[in-house]
Amino acid sequence: MNSLDWRSYLNRLVRFWRVSLQFRTVAITVLLSGLAVIVIGGFISVSISNNLFASRSVQVQEEARTIHNQAQSTFDAAQPTDDQAPTVELDNVANSVTDKILPSTTSPGSTKFAIKRTPGQAETPQNMQPLSSTNFPDGVVTDSLRARVIKDVTHVQYQSATLPNGAPGLVVGSQIRVPAAGSYELYLVYDLSSVQTTLGYVQRTLALGGLALVLLIGAVTYTVVRLVVGPIRLAAETSEKLAAGQLEQRIPEKGDDVIATLARSFNGMADSLQKQITQLAELSRLQQRFVSDVSHELRTPLTTIRLAGDVLYDHREDFAPATARTAELLHTQVQRFEVLLADLLEVSRYDAGAVELELEPTNLVLLVEDAVDGMQPLAEQRGSSLRLVAPGGYFEAEIDARRIRRVLRNLLGNAVEHGEGNPIVVMVDSNATAIALTVRDYGIGMKPADVSRVFDRFWRADPSRQRTIGGTGLGLAISLEDATLHDGTLEVWSELGVGTCFRLTLPRERGLAIVSSPLELPPDDAIHLEEVQGA
Repeated sequence: MNSLDWRSYLNRLVRFWRVSLQFRTVAITVLLSGLAVIVIGGFISVSISNNLFASRSVQVQEEARTIHNQAQSTFDAAQPTDDQAPTVELDNVANSVTDKILPSTTSPGSTKFAIKRTPGQAETPQNMQPLSSTNFPDGVVTDSLRARVIKDVTHVQYQSATLPNGAPGLVVGSQIRVPAAGSYELYLVYDLSSVQTTLGYVQRTLALGGLALVLLIGAVTYTVVRLVVGPIRLAAETSEKLAAGQLEQRIPEKGDDVIATLARSFNGMADSLQKQITQLAELSRLQQRFVSDVSHELRTPLTTIRLAGDVLYDHREDFAPATARTAELLHTQVQRFEVLLADLLEVSRYDAGAVELELEPTNLVLLVEDAVDGMQPLAEQRGSSLRLVAPGGYFEAEIDARRIRRVLRNLLGNAVEHGEGNPIVVMVDSNATAIALTVRDYGIGMKPADVSRVFDRFWRADPSRQRTIGGTGLGLAISLEDATLHDGTLEVWSELGVGTCFRLTLPRERGLAIVSSPLELPPDDAIHLEEVQGA
């Protein structure tokens, strides 16, 4: 398996860990249980090991002490009664000790023995040949043990050792006084393989029991978590269906426990939400229908009023000055009223979700040039100059030209309205995935609190400020809807006393994700000021 497969497997495992509460709970429980079993099992194993070897060590020392006493008694009993008695054959006595005392008193596995003469003694009248059992492991009798045996003649000395076959062992030594022959050392080697076998059996039992316990804990945890997580998962699935609009979905109610109480509470909440959503949907439908009906009903009398107003406006020179001014005001407000009705009908279509795009490949630079040319006379009346900057690139995009042209008119009209007679810069640029335009003015700007509400319907940053170009208060709201309908964005940056910049970003192709906008926001004022000065 290569590194890519391992990385893919690890990513799936991490994702499964993150999304599965049941798996996390079982895994953490098994891990902690396994750690606890290892700690407790290790402690028990060490305790049993220490107790086994300690008890066997005490037993060996007692046994060795008994052997030492019997051997010493045998040698003492064999000493002559007077100086003229014949010399006792010490080798025969030693053989008697090894033949009778050692095999009869030691347990199986501890028959290895040796009798060694203590070094550094003066010459004695008689000597006894050293004795040892067959295959006695001389290497386990260390110099430190012999030194302790020679130094302490009254106690039995012992030390742990590893036998040539790899089994654990215990070496016990003591000093014996042989009449007329001096001091000798008696060493016994005990094979503790039986203790090691017992300890191994205990450790295997603990390991298997611990593993079975961990698996049992994991199975119990899985069962319990499944009983608890199952209803929670069902509640999550039901809530997702409710969020998707399936308001009739409910959780089954079974029993009287906490889960059943949660189900009843959830279902009650769902009933309440369904009722409120239904009421709000009905209210919204009635409101949309009311706006649409009112807009349509107003068109007939408005048409009559407009025709009458046009007649009066055309003959205003024949009227007295006050009457002529009234005819002009009537004509202006009727036109504004017609625009307001058109905007209200467009908003009602957006609210009803009945808007469809008519996409076609369009060069956005040409579209912007037409909009700028159409707004140029009004900008000159307000003392502002309009400047178009198009560096070059992929300017063609699939858009609804009519709607984007309306967005441009709204943004340019807003800039002229609040530009305070300062220059206005329009920039168009694009990249491989998106096309964008910005409308930058250097007017009064807005406060940060006002920026967040600039796309609200009928909202104005300064209510006392009069609209001078006939806006309805719905232009920016409709522009935002048009941008969203194109899967694009309409954003705004503004700073009080510095000016405002709107940025429209659209995908070059329908369904193509926008990676980044070609134009910056906040705008690069160094570029804008350079273009203004060039104008």
